Amino acid sequence: MDAQLNEIDAVFLDLDGTIYLGGNLIEGALDFLARCDEKGVKRYFLSNNSSRSVKQYVKKLQAFGIPAEADDVLLSTHDLLSWLDSNGITKTWLIGTEGMREMLEEKGIETQSQEPQYVVLGYDTEISYEKISQASIFMHSGVPLVASHPDMVCPSPDGGLPDVGAYLAMLKATTGVDPVHISGKPNAGMILHKIEALGLDPARCAMVGDRLYTDLAMASRAGCVGVLVLSGEATMDDVNELPDGAEQQPTVIVKSVDELLR
Repeated sequence: MDAQLNEIDAVFLDLDGTIYLGGNLIEGALDFLARCDEKGVKRYFLSNNSSRSVKQYVKKLQAFGIPAEADDVLLSTHDLLSWLDSNGITKTWLIGTEGMREMLEEKGIETQSQEPQYVVLGYDTEISYEKISQASIFMHSGVPLVASHPDMVCPSPDGGLPDVGAYLAMLKATTGVDPVHISGKPNAGMILHKIEALGLDPARCAMVGDRLYTDLAMASRAGCVGVLVLSGEATMDDVNELPDGAEQQPTVIVKSVDELLR
């Protein structure tokens, strides 16, 4: 398999670091998406970033000139909601943004319960001391913790910013508690649910992203082609340091999506 991605029916695209970086499109991203449409390759946008709701992501993509609808966007919040539902969780204390709160409450999940079944941690760009201190109090009393995804940093043009993994380290230092479950990439279910719904073969799907430990690990677990773009977090030095047989090993490596499907 090479950058032409012949015999690929669908691409699942990470967003920050892959399609855009902060508030700027990756050069050639729009042309790449146009090639997807021209070649009949389905394209979906996949993000561990739980700070925004689907509506907010669609709005951001459309502002970049990218035609996108709600069904095109898959978030770690979706994976988290599925886990909460399967475990009968309806009462939580959320460390998360208003966008994430909206998605949980639309599904009937209370987010500021004083008797929570779980503390839920998302990528909270609106974080407050009240949220984390109350969460710590609940966790000290035995309330378990679940997180939307494991990312340590959120990429930005000015360098990595604290993400859920960094918040987890803070809560661990404060309470000694680890999460009982972490949703999102690299869990294969985040992508396989959509692949199965589309009736596609995972081997004919590609996961395109900039992170080895989430995007590429998930591709491997799901049986998809793993495409690493060097426009975000990972570097060739990171790839060269991987041990033999590592699940994070990319199938294809390109500088950016601009090199794909040509």
